[in-house]
Amino acid sequence: MAYQNVIYEVKDRIGYVTINRPQVLNALNRETVEELYQIFWSIQEAPGVGVAILTGSGDRSFVSGADINTLKELAAGDAATGKAFAEQGHRLLLLIEHSRKPVIAAINGFALGGGCELAMACHLRIASEKARIGQPEINLGLFPGFGGTQRLPRLVGKGKALELILTGEMIDAQEAYRIGLVNRVTKPEELMSTAESLARLLLSKAPVALQLALEAVNHGLNTTLEEGLHLEASLFGLVCTTEDMREGTTAFLEKRKAEFKGR
Repeated sequence: MAYQNVIYEVKDRIGYVTINRPQVLNALNRETVEELYQIFWSIQEAPGVGVAILTGSGDRSFVSGADINTLKELAAGDAATGKAFAEQGHRLLLLIEHSRKPVIAAINGFALGGGCELAMACHLRIASEKARIGQPEINLGLFPGFGGTQRLPRLVGKGKALELILTGEMIDAQEAYRIGLVNRVTKPEELMSTAESLARLLLSKAPVALQLALEAVNHGLNTTLEEGLHLEASLFGLVCTTEDMREGTTAFLEKRKAEFKGR
């Protein structure tokens, strides 16, 4: 399927999702959000894709936030307009966050507003040294509406999250790494190769175990410790019934590389 605002390609079981609006620093509008939703939904059902990498076109921006027309629409609208836009973003980001397949954000430049929120919904984040990350919505009389008020405190703690949200200040890649907002920082020219190396590493693991581990972490964070441990035990019991588990333990005992089949 052809998309107007996003490039989607598959190579060697990696799904490459590139937001392709460099003329506006890959800013988001409703159409782009909807195309991303369609792509990530298709990734869930695609047997030929095991991991996805999300990035922005060019070398200046991952996603710079909402585009000018969207901001004009919000300014001219009412509470229902704002709520509908936020809910469209929530729908996409929850789909990414609860993906059965790992999603890696390759942050190649500005990740501001909805861009920061989009990256936070991904399971792993790799940032170029050129990356600048923040939630500047407060400077427009707004606050993060695509999940930033919820995911940012969970990633970096309440105090730091409030500082970023209330001041609207940007941070660089090294500070993002220091506070736990990104997993790795690379030279700009090594960003995609690093993301691909990580993707290939994940592809070498047992797919069902990856899926259940993601489920345990995502759902467990929203429960009490006791409830999370119960979920973990249940999913651990389930993974122990898979062919991949038997292959993995047998390969370990036989001192050979496991050949996982996703069963």
